[in-house]
Amino acid sequence: MTTQGSVWLATATIPQYDGILADKHADVVVVGGGLIGLTTALYLQQAGADVVLLEAGRLGARTSGNTTGKVTSQHNAIYADLLDRHGPGKAGQYAAANQAAVDEVAALADRLGIDCELTRTPSFVYSELPESTLRREADVASALGLPAHFVDPDEVGLPLKIGEAVRFDDQVQLHPALYLAGLATAFTQAGGRIFEQSRVTEFNTDHDIEAVTAQGPLVRANHAVVATLLPIGLTGGYFARTRPSQSHGIAVQLPVEAPRGMTITVDSPVRSTRPWPGGGPNGLIVVGGDHETGAEEDTEAIYQSLVDWVGTVWDFSAQPEYRWSAQDYSTPDLLPFVGKSSGSPLLVATGMHKWGLSNGTVAAGILRDLVLGRDNPWTGLYDAGRIGDAQAVAKLVKDNLHVGKEFAKGRLGRMLKGGLDHLEVGQGGLITTDDGKTVGAYRDHDGELHTVDPVCTHLGCPLHWNNADTTWDCNCHGSRFAPDGTVLDGPTTSPLKQQSAPGEPPA
Repeated sequence: MTTQGSVWLATATIPQYDGILADKHADVVVVGGGLIGLTTALYLQQAGADVVLLEAGRLGARTSGNTTGKVTSQHNAIYADLLDRHGPGKAGQYAAANQAAVDEVAALADRLGIDCELTRTPSFVYSELPESTLRREADVASALGLPAHFVDPDEVGLPLKIGEAVRFDDQVQLHPALYLAGLATAFTQAGGRIFEQSRVTEFNTDHDIEAVTAQGPLVRANHAVVATLLPIGLTGGYFARTRPSQSHGIAVQLPVEAPRGMTITVDSPVRSTRPWPGGGPNGLIVVGGDHETGAEEDTEAIYQSLVDWVGTVWDFSAQPEYRWSAQDYSTPDLLPFVGKSSGSPLLVATGMHKWGLSNGTVAAGILRDLVLGRDNPWTGLYDAGRIGDAQAVAKLVKDNLHVGKEFAKGRLGRMLKGGLDHLEVGQGGLITTDDGKTVGAYRDHDGELHTVDPVCTHLGCPLHWNNADTTWDCNCHGSRFAPDGTVLDGPTTSPLKQQSAPGEPPA
């Protein structure tokens, strides 16, 4: 039987903390308990600052606990594109920053004694085409100082007919939830304070910064770091300067020993693999099925495509033990936004392009140094206030035209046939009630019916039902909600409005 949920979160014990019950004071308030928030908070606390970290739910429960667990400077085949877009100087900075992050994660785990299944291993990017762009990618990456080599395709270790491949040496893979647990423990042992179930809904910045929680209490601080995947609300306009996308993953045991290296293809559809130590020598993690959040009508089919790929490649009837999804944001110029938010004193980090374990560690160092007034070699490269080149501006315009069309569609999504009384256990979607209202409905496995207004509370875009993950997803800016309307991912901070269900018989 397949478990719906992250294999990492299911196989780690992350410390839990109480919610905030009274106002607090601190030098720095960090909002967000994922990789970036925890690393930044730890850095600052160890540097002598008094830090409070606020997490809306549980530490690592969203993107950071659902990552692939690859810590690598090999971000698919990005370096030739970076060179063409930004020149050798910025491309070289990006390469150096992320390779330094690989070493920093390994050093942190060693220094703090975090047992997170960390191993050094090669990482491969490959194409099944006999001729691709990978030879140039290898040449560019090597020239930028990365441990990149154009190699014999047989080195990849996958039972596929591979045309070309690039190997990066001495990269890192780990158990991300165990790593987050170690960061949290080190932070609190250094005197840091963590409050979970404490969603920040707004910031007051008239004098000192006040982070106001949905529960009522606030934290006053001299500095605020917003590490919430995408900054909350309208902060900095980053909702209009990035695009949200989802990837899906499975953990499976093969009939043979799994490849020992990490792999990813430049071909479409993307398939990313790495060993799964918890599954024994045959354990494998497979990630893929990328799509814009809220844009895919049948997410069950995406999970099935991963299962089918594994079954075809290794010639067996695959049955994953876990399946899950994760969300991240991309920027139009391929570089994350890290630093002082446009038009406010808040410090932000967003747009990690699904390489958050390395880019996020870079971001944490930049945020630490901005708070402490220190120089950092990567601050200018990741500048959160930049506009970007002409190509980036053109993509922003195109993306926001798409958002405008999505907004204009209103509630024209696919409607379920029949009324609420025909909704089966485990089924959800848009339904028109007897009085003509459109509601978002879901009947859970206990038979209880949940009905909500299927309109995003961020800026009013229509929501789409994600049938595999049982979530309401916004294609405009990536907010996601549980069936009962609870916020799972921002930028929104408000739950969905509950809808009455006239004529609904008892469950």
